[in-house]
Amino acid sequence: MEFQHEKERIFALDESGKLIAEVTFPTMDGVATIDHTFVDDSLRGQGVAGQLLRAATEQLRADGVQIRPTCSYAVRWFGEHPENGDLLLGRD
Repeated sequence: MEFQHEKERIFALDESGKLIAEVTFPTMDGVATIDHTFVDDSLRGQGVAGQLLRAATEQLRADGVQIRPTCSYAVRWFGEHPENGDLLLGRD
């Protein structure tokens, strides 16, 4: 699956242009808030949400911003991936 990158958003569309996966992270004052993760029912259980979060953390790391996860999936994902804990707001 190929993700498309926009400012504060990474997403994928199917062949017809329908949104099938998305993570959004509005950014202000050097902090990106991961506030929404969506995966279409047809893709559930295939690791797509994790791929979105990996892509987002790579982009945000390159941008030099910290992350505040607020959507439930992102909170859980960061708990399961402590190697990315250095990106979390308030952690060093």
